[in-house]
Amino acid sequence: MTERATSEVPTGGPEETTSESAKLPTTEPSGEAAASESAGEEQTPMPQEPAPQAPAATKPAPASEDLPSAPLLLAVEDVSDSAVTVSWEPPERLGRLGLQGYVLELCREGASEWVPVNARPMMVTQQTLRNLALGDKFFLRVAAVSSAGAGPPAVLDQPVHIQKSIEAPKIRVPRHLRQTYIRQVGEAVNLQIPFQGNPKPQASWTHNGHALDSQRVSIRTGDQDSILFIRSAQRSDSGCYELTVHLEGLEAKAAIDILVIEKPGPPRSIRLLDVWGCNAALEWTPPQDTGNTDLLGYTVQKADKKTGQWFTVLERYHPTTCTVSDLIVGNSYSFRVFSENLCGLSASAAVTKELAHVQKADIAAKPKGFVERDFSEAPSFTQPLADHTSTPGYSTQLFCSVRASPKVRGRLLCRAGGRWVEESSGLLPRA
Repeated sequence: MTERATSEVPTGGPEETTSESAKLPTTEPSGEAAASESAGEEQTPMPQEPAPQAPAATKPAPASEDLPSAPLLLAVEDVSDSAVTVSWEPPERLGRLGLQGYVLELCREGASEWVPVNARPMMVTQQTLRNLALGDKFFLRVAAVSSAGAGPPAVLDQPVHIQKSIEAPKIRVPRHLRQTYIRQVGEAVNLQIPFQGNPKPQASWTHNGHALDSQRVSIRTGDQDSILFIRSAQRSDSGCYELTVHLEGLEAKAAIDILVIEKPGPPRSIRLLDVWGCNAALEWTPPQDTGNTDLLGYTVQKADKKTGQWFTVLERYHPTTCTVSDLIVGNSYSFRVFSENLCGLSASAAVTKELAHVQKADIAAKPKGFVERDFSEAPSFTQPLADHTSTPGYSTQLFCSVRASPKVRGRLLCRAGGRWVEESSGLLPRA
């Protein structure tokens, strides 16, 4: 099981170090993770003279099955400006009597004595030494301890040098500033950009690659952020602002785009192209000033000459020509067009100079000639003559019905003495 311990390294001089402090404890009970002794009992000697070579390790004890072997993989895990962390792995051979713990020792560069960091063996495989001074340089070694004594130590190949740690500068741009930052003319601009770095880095700003105008832009830089402030933004303040953070040859940059906008101007001109039926065609030219941003379109309105009230016909209309329909016959109309961007409609509009008169169409009556229906019909018998037997001296009547249009003239023929004789003629009634 891997554990971790923290120890404080005393900073006393060599006159406070005794020969007893250099000895490794070998009779402490196992299983205890004791803290380091007080500064008065264990003081770390300061280096006498710089010595480039590592101190000679204590000669290993005679081989014995009771002593553990040297710990494995001794390495430095982390070094800061006041602490160092080292770790190691358990030895291959723990000895017949079992392992009581580990003792970490320190020897400053130029000194010859090894000073225990922990007075008692500790069952840990990682330890942090704190309260170190900048510029300290020392060697470290660790030995496994059993009840029979300490085994051979594992020694770091290179000395540990405590020096000022440098954290590379880094800028954290807020999410809302990663796209174009839009403000209206007259509004304040207040940008707070956090950054990181150790020690405190130096921050500088530029506007479109040039130095800022100190009369318009204020910069305040703290330990962890830089603030850019403009009390009343103008369109000239638009552009790319770049923050650069410097730290001992390292730097980080971040660019922020600012766009200052205002309402656009009206269309430059408008004219009435044509009027037909209940429709009117209009045309206009884009405004000369779009307000430092793209237009969202145009708003077209109409007003009847009788009422003078304006009504919106089209909104956010992009072309520069349009046809206004559904006009009332007999009325006269004026038209006007506004430009629109993110700030809203233009302060004024372009208005047609002439009225659109919607006149009634001339209607000429064109009567068609009357076509009389032909009711003529060929004559046909609807009731034919029937045979009759008559007695001499008595009158006899014969009946028949004829259908014809117009009325037709008929004849009645009788056969007498072998020949046909016309008895009567005249108009036959219409059946």
